[in-house]
Amino acid sequence: MPARLVVLEAAALFAAACAPSLLVSKAGPGSWTYLPAMVGHALAACLCSLVAFYYTDLYDLRVTGSFSSFARRLPQALAMSLLVLVTVSALVPGTSAGDGPLALTLLAMIALLLPLRALLYGLVSSRPFVERVVILGGSPLAAKLLEELARPASPYCVVGVVDDGAGVPGFHCRHLGSAARLAEIVESVRPDRIIVSLSASARRGRMPVQELLAYRVRGIVVEVDAELYERLTGKLAIEALTPSSLIFCKELRTSGLQAALARLMSLAVAAVGLVALAPLLALVAVAIVLDSGRPVFFVRERVGIFGRPFRLIKFRTMRPAEKETSEWVRDNGDRITRVGKWLRKFRLDELPQFINVLNGEMNLVGPRPHPGSNYQLFLERIPFYSLRAAVRPGITGWAQVRYGYANDLEEETEKMRYDLYYIKHMSIWLDLRILFDTVKIVLLGRGSSDVESCQAPIGAR
Repeated sequence: MPARLVVLEAAALFAAACAPSLLVSKAGPGSWTYLPAMVGHALAACLCSLVAFYYTDLYDLRVTGSFSSFARRLPQALAMSLLVLVTVSALVPGTSAGDGPLALTLLAMIALLLPLRALLYGLVSSRPFVERVVILGGSPLAAKLLEELARPASPYCVVGVVDDGAGVPGFHCRHLGSAARLAEIVESVRPDRIIVSLSASARRGRMPVQELLAYRVRGIVVEVDAELYERLTGKLAIEALTPSSLIFCKELRTSGLQAALARLMSLAVAAVGLVALAPLLALVAVAIVLDSGRPVFFVRERVGIFGRPFRLIKFRTMRPAEKETSEWVRDNGDRITRVGKWLRKFRLDELPQFINVLNGEMNLVGPRPHPGSNYQLFLERIPFYSLRAAVRPGITGWAQVRYGYANDLEEETEKMRYDLYYIKHMSIWLDLRILFDTVKIVLLGRGSSDVESCQAPIGAR
């Protein structure tokens, strides 16, 4: 839905931007000379507004899953749109705020967006646009899946669970009966989709294969729970993965062209970034020295592609440890310097890693490199952890923009779900999306150091 929503609202925003320009145009009747300027203004207003709406999470239905949550965030989004549009109006001829179109454009946007979103939220919850779902089985993943399906603005309605037991443990959902009565239940509730959430042993022995095949031919979607969970959450269900499922997964491969493009983009951005941001890097270095002295940089060994160690470079954000400390920042919060707090908040401490990118040790996008001291522990405790070493680590990654920083082994395992999703779906388009989200995180200062893994056994960071 979000992609279709963006397209629909882009058309509405373009129309809203065109109308005021037509009304206040100084051109005479029948004249078309003002059209290029009008289209330019409308496109600029539309693009700036879409970016502002995206950065304020208006297209994240987990955040704005209802009309009331959308309405609460809309003023913030419009304020950001206004800020960008004022800047654009000063640069693009014919779109000056003093001429009127800018203010009228914002009013037209509000007049269109509010009823449009209200209509869309109403349609999403109506029967023709909601799929009736039956869960077949009660595996541990079923509970997580039911939680995702129950989110606001979800296009799915779970009518019940078919299971030989009492249903899904820990989740209140209508128990429709045992798998032996599947045919009767399907005829009764008429689902649009059947989600198979049986345990591995149950799939081998009791899965009604012939019936499910017949339902699929009839037009009922039959899907494995892990596939739907992956699509809804952007992460892989590690507990449902098997080595064979990954070996025969068609998506789990990276083309040479994609790898070359990612590397070329990383090199270009790193080279330009070091030159363009040189004054900022110098100011940060001076601030660190004035605040807490030397050293300016934090240099520690990390594990790179194929398990090869390399020395990662960051701006130092912590004071040196006087004794051995744990790996997690929650136990080292008192060591974070005043300057370090702000560097972490806006991710400025990561900028020196452009040097690692130029050295071939990292890319812009990829799983974050872990310290060598943790490598063996993670290999033993986190399923499929060795796959992270198959790709070049990155300054930012899917796990960073979707989850943040880990503070213990359990959270590292959760991040691994996102890293596996990235490895499975690696593409230049996914990299661009991650970079776009990273800019949002940096500009808005989202994510704080209180959940960041220190990832350094001893010493200053």
